[in-house]
Amino acid sequence: MEEILDLNILIKQIALALGLAMVIGNVYAIIQHRRGVTPKGETGEFRPGRAYWLLGVGIFIAVWGAVSIFACLPTHRSYGFASFLTMNIGLIAGLHGRPGAETPAPTWDSIRDLATTAESIGFDMFVFEDALLYRGEETSDGVWESIAVAGAIAASTERIRFGQSVVNSPYRSPAMVASIATTLDEISGGRYVLGIGAGNTPDSDYEAFGFPTDRRYSRFAEAIEIIHSLLKTGSCDHDGEFYTVNQSELVLRGPRLEGPPINIGAGGTKMLTIVAKYADAWNWWGYNETLDQINERVGSIAVTLDRACDAEGRDRASIDRTLDLYSVTPPGFDPSEAGFENTASGSAEEISHFLLGLGDIGISEVRCDLTNKTSEAVEAMAEVVELVHAG
Repeated sequence: MEEILDLNILIKQIALALGLAMVIGNVYAIIQHRRGVTPKGETGEFRPGRAYWLLGVGIFIAVWGAVSIFACLPTHRSYGFASFLTMNIGLIAGLHGRPGAETPAPTWDSIRDLATTAESIGFDMFVFEDALLYRGEETSDGVWESIAVAGAIAASTERIRFGQSVVNSPYRSPAMVASIATTLDEISGGRYVLGIGAGNTPDSDYEAFGFPTDRRYSRFAEAIEIIHSLLKTGSCDHDGEFYTVNQSELVLRGPRLEGPPINIGAGGTKMLTIVAKYADAWNWWGYNETLDQINERVGSIAVTLDRACDAEGRDRASIDRTLDLYSVTPPGFDPSEAGFENTASGSAEEISHFLLGLGDIGISEVRCDLTNKTSEAVEAMAEVVELVHAG
């Protein structure tokens, strides 16, 4: 896949060079014509209209080549500018399991292999869960602690962005979350994304580890105000019902002055108001649905977000929209083994068509949960990644 990406960039470099040559050549010819000098190589009457037309074509080709090269480079595929040029694609990795289960529990080696394989074939984002325990009626699944995993991924990869799909806000104090996010951004050279939400795991998860289960929205509304202030300004004073910070400071700011981007998971009206006020990006999910069903359901939430932005005086386009998709069956794998009635499946073209179709509701990045959790399944997504980037 790296060779395919290199060829893709080479083609765009050729287009950039051709466009620049057309611009330079025609600008020179126009200047010479205005000076009354017949441009060298002209055998007939100089036609200014043709020269201006070719100049315009050259500018278009050069700009397209430059922008496409920028968008293809994994280091530069991020929220904001690049996301408006082309769809970003991410990979979702699970951190939960138990010994002796039918599906092997993830190990650090398997998690690292997924991250490095995703990076090598051009995925833009690597996300994972933030939970502590999934308690079942007969058995429970444990979960590797996500902050520790994030630090290890930061040190094990070079280009791919990464982060929790949604940091479970009640697990950690908000000032500590801001410090953690800045530290992970420093370790990774500016690749960490702080996905965060009010908390979406069952009460039993919180109770088992001693965290409060009540008033999740109200707690989060205070927490995100502190986190936002610390990441964006480096300081915060807050005396609230749930949290108090006295002259808190982030003295070491990491590679980005305003910290890593904040991506808030939200589906309700009150939470979407918080997104409009504090977030750089918004995240939601699709589960066992057709493309039309996702676009209808999530699209209606996106409309509510637009209204919240209008109420806050926030530019709608300043908030990127991401989606966690459950699930995608890679090309060559059997969708019937997934246990889902609806997955994005089939050929690379069919899967990419599904993913790109989410752009109809403004999704700029789709993160894929693969029905097969192996590195081989990730490698099978190589052509899908290329097609999604190509648009």
